[in-house]
Amino acid sequence: FSFREPLSLLFRSTALTMNGVCRAGRYYKAYNKAGDKPCMQTYEIDLNKCGPMVLDALIKIKNEIDSTLTFRRSCREGICSSCATNINGGSVPDLNNFYAQYKFTEPYLKKKDESQEGKQQYLQSTEDHEKLDGLYDCILCACCSTSCPSYWWNGDRYLGPVVLMQAYCWMIDSRDDFTEEHLAKLQDPFSLYHCHTIMNCTRTCPKGLNPGKAIAEIKKMLVTYKEKKVAA
Repeated sequence: FSFREPLSLLFRSTALTMNGVCRAGRYYKAYNKAGDKPCMQTYEIDLNKCGPMVLDALIKIKNEIDSTLTFRRSCREGICSSCATNINGGSVPDLNNFYAQYKFTEPYLKKKDESQEGKQQYLQSTEDHEKLDGLYDCILCACCSTSCPSYWWNGDRYLGPVVLMQAYCWMIDSRDDFTEEHLAKLQDPFSLYHCHTIMNCTRTCPKGLNPGKAIAEIKKMLVTYKEKKVAA
């Protein structure tokens, strides 16, 4: 879900009063200050003075009731997906591990011959560019990874859908010369193979992309890569 969903998703189990005052769910709060114990906090807001979306309610609570309430948001235009969340159970995700894994895949163009670097553009045919459609469109919102059960339990070792899809994008880019090196990084049991094709990633992508398919293609490429190494 997104915070841009109607408030009814958040309040579906709560009866509204005649004057529109609603008990706005219960939120798990880790602490306000050192020594405080985690607790469930309940807030009440007047829906007559609040916008129609879940994010409106959260902003109202943070601005007017409790400034310590924390949530992730950004554009409010349905583009960046910062406000994607598991309503009725979600928390603010820590993306430090995600960014470290993204950096690990070296998600940028690499050439073995660097003599022409900065001197000319690396051209690509229309056909080769079309192979990247549905890959470079990724906005790195991490909705797919944070919705993946395999990533929930093994996020320290499994790279997750978004990172693997970005890696695949460079593996099949005709301008990149390091496809085999990218594949070599994914040979351990967890980095790639802990994807169990649950497909939550594809269902939750706000851009309609298919990380699950990209991961399947990497697995095929890795089989060919290993066969080639054995034959050599």
